[in-house]
Amino acid sequence: MALVVLLAVNLISVKAFGELEFWFALVKVVAIVAMILIGLGVLLIGFGDVGKTASVTHLWQDGGIAPNGVHDSLMTLQIVLFAYLGVELVGVTADEAEDPQKNIPRAINSLPLRFGLFYIGTLLVILSVVSWTEFHPGVSPFVAAFAKIGIPAAAGIVNFIVLTAALSSCNAGGLYSTARMLRTASVNGHAPKSLSRLTGRGVPAQALAVSAVTMGAGVLINALDPEHAFTYITSVSTGGAILVWSIILVTHMRYRRAVADGRAERSPYRMPGAPYTNWLALAFFALVTVLIAWSSDSRVALYVMGVWVALLAAGWVVLRNRRARRTAS
Repeated sequence: MALVVLLAVNLISVKAFGELEFWFALVKVVAIVAMILIGLGVLLIGFGDVGKTASVTHLWQDGGIAPNGVHDSLMTLQIVLFAYLGVELVGVTADEAEDPQKNIPRAINSLPLRFGLFYIGTLLVILSVVSWTEFHPGVSPFVAAFAKIGIPAAAGIVNFIVLTAALSSCNAGGLYSTARMLRTASVNGHAPKSLSRLTGRGVPAQALAVSAVTMGAGVLINALDPEHAFTYITSVSTGGAILVWSIILVTHMRYRRAVADGRAERSPYRMPGAPYTNWLALAFFALVTVLIAWSSDSRVALYVMGVWVALLAAGWVVLRNRRARRTAS
């Protein structure tokens, strides 16, 4: 039902999408900032029973940074990486953004600050308020922490925030960006021509419909195998992200060579530390790929990625041969 509603909003106009995404983002930002402020209040003022035991020393006591060993900490990367999916989609908005040469670099430059505040900052505060030893599988650490602080509606509040974040991901990463990339592929001759058609409001309706139907597969997977659905979907998504991000990095290195040879125009927005940062990121992705293969639960991602790459290669051969025949005729 949520997917249908989001599809309907996206079909109206890009302005409707942006308005909805603004409110989704506002809920997330306000909630996370409130979590941090409440946690800091407990640490600094010490109100409530949990205030008597809250301390930043929890961060290095109780076993230190990797209490169960480095291996277990590394194995979390395959799931942790899932949380950053879609970060590259900032660039997809350039075509419909106002003053993209100014606003896109600004949005990208703000990402490290947002990661530091929303991910690292929140975790540091929560783990300082309540020791990690008091968290248990199946119970959200945020729910457990706020329940100990004395907020009775903690579970409802956190669930509302999580659902809002999921809807935001569905809206921006699942529908908007995928539809735009499908349309671009269609315009470039890499997808059916029908996917390039726009409505009177400038919306790629058919590409949006394909995106929605594909996302609906997640509902089916969850219904058929609810026990492993999350692991399957996150693993495959992470594998797909590694593939996409690696292609972006390699493309960027080829672009830099083209600039050096005078075959491309130099961009005013430069990547810091390139090409060393490219190789560093690729090495990290290689490590995560090994970790995915290490676990039997997440290994399915590599099988799916193998099939997907084979289909992409076959499609590329078909397109290449078709273009060759057109050129010859």
